[in-house]
Amino acid sequence: MKKLFLKLLIILFVLLSLGTIFTFLIGYGYYSNTLHEKPLTQCVEEVIKKEHFVSFDQLPENYINAVIAVEDHRYYEHGPVDFIGIARALYTNIRDKEFDEGGSTISQQVAKNIIFNQDNTLIRKIGEIFGAYDLEKNYSKNEILALYVNSNYFGNGYYGIYDASMGYYHKQPKNLNLEEASMLAGVPNAPSVYAPTINPDLARERQTHVLNRMVEYSYITKEEADKIIE
Repeated sequence: MKKLFLKLLIILFVLLSLGTIFTFLIGYGYYSNTLHEKPLTQCVEEVIKKEHFVSFDQLPENYINAVIAVEDHRYYEHGPVDFIGIARALYTNIRDKEFDEGGSTISQQVAKNIIFNQDNTLIRKIGEIFGAYDLEKNYSKNEILALYVNSNYFGNGYYGIYDASMGYYHKQPKNLNLEEASMLAGVPNAPSVYAPTINPDLARERQTHVLNRMVEYSYITKEEADKIIE
């Protein structure tokens, strides 16, 4: 009986392994075909050459810290894929019986924004992994972060941090204060929900989450966060 059970486990493991390999091969094929139509360098150039592209050194420190804290707090420590982050997200989602936590890194999200369409499929998610590896092989972390904030949608018809900053606050990104930066850092997660002009209350809840993450990762003090939250 034990031998039969062991054989079944081995068969199951082999089938799962083959299924995983096959799925990744399909994902890589999807990624390769997408790049055949438009190379990665062209995808990046299209973002950089947009009017009002904001380079990394033009972004305020509070905004950079807010984005990293809420989206990928180990961004400068891990590679293109954060396996610890994936495991943590799975644990949190199972524990809370919700699916609020994502395991995608900023590099993966950039791949989604500039290479692929927005179809939420497993194959596209696997393609993002290959895209993230190619991005980090060819561009620095700071360059990728700039691509991220310039390719995100911020609701209300605003694409990129420049348009969002000017649209919501009538100022250039470099002049954003902590309150404004923490608000905008939370919007791209769900622009149709968190855009300040659509639902101010939910936008403030999301901002509070961003500020709490900034406190958790020592970017700001609790007093600084409470001053804005209150």
